Amino acid sequence: MKKLLIILHDLSAGGAEKMMTRLAGALVDAGNDVTLLMLTGGGINAAHLDPRVKKVELQSPRSSRAVPALARFLRANRFDAQLAALTHVNVVAIAAATLSGTLARLHVSERNAFSYDKYVNPDFMVRVAYLVAPLLYRLIPNPVICVSQGVAQDLVDTTIARHQDVTTADNPVLDNDFRDKQPGLPSHRWLLEKSTLVVVAVGRLSPQKGFDTLITAFAALPDCSVRLIIFGEGALRGSLLEQARMLGVEDRFDLPGYTSNPMAEVAAADCFVLSSRFEGSPNALVEALSTGTPVISTRCPHGPQDILMGGLVAPLVAVDDPIALAQAIALQLSRPRDSHHQVRIDAAARFINASAVKTYLAALLGSQSP
Repeated sequence: MKKLLIILHDLSAGGAEKMMTRLAGALVDAGNDVTLLMLTGGGINAAHLDPRVKKVELQSPRSSRAVPALARFLRANRFDAQLAALTHVNVVAIAAATLSGTLARLHVSERNAFSYDKYVNPDFMVRVAYLVAPLLYRLIPNPVICVSQGVAQDLVDTTIARHQDVTTADNPVLDNDFRDKQPGLPSHRWLLEKSTLVVVAVGRLSPQKGFDTLITAFAALPDCSVRLIIFGEGALRGSLLEQARMLGVEDRFDLPGYTSNPMAEVAAADCFVLSSRFEGSPNALVEALSTGTPVISTRCPHGPQDILMGGLVAPLVAVDDPIALAQAIALQLSRPRDSHHQVRIDAAARFINASAVKTYLAALLGSQSP
């Protein structure tokens, strides 16, 4: 049994937080003693954390101010491996590990396309973290764990990081027995009692997700009875609702907010769309594939091309091209829903917990066994 630590800012509704929560539980299943530490604390994903995982909250007012407390914790609790996630958390963890003498056991991970993600958060300290992170990545003893080959290559191509400074590990998106599980009933009324075709999307309401392009594409569909639901919360809620009103589709469009069971909603839909401008390894796309529901994705950097095998599994369209996206959606909705059903499920199977744990243990411990 190995003693492992995962370091996060908190357990909010983001994809990285959700995946680290799942990884913690999967590592316990593999026979490890796992602690999940939050620099601040709380968050909606805390409710989904496996009770066997030890939870620590430093309650720091800001991540950047958590260095002393984290260093004391690392010094007092010796772990076989320590894993930090997200760039600003990585920088804090590197500083604390250096002070505590545990840098040799620290591994950091990048969850998104670095060259795009560094412009998203305007916070001064986060921007500073993105400036210094590539230099630190060259100096630390262990390579940065990236969620996809595209994320790893982006880090090499756009920073001073070298090929030897990066490695990859897949996200633990799905339960090992996902094929045998029913997704459950959807919560949205348009999916519970369907009277027409429904397209769904899932994600934070932010510019990265390209939902403005999706709404424009939706308005251009020839079938004016099709409905669109986007599940998620975020700062763009008001502007997306206004866009739908301006395009005359507000009666067929809904933003119901966060859903605790996105796969149930996607499984009941006729098509899932990922309209992102950039990604790392989009978990929502994998979850959608696992339901067998038809999917369409932008050919955004990075992840979809790998997950969809360059378009063999499902259509890929150009980023920010609403006409191409509308054509792809219309074509998909005109086909039998069960066409290529098994192909989609098989493509998702790569991201089961057991497979992801093997890649993470190989990265963290240099072995594929705990």
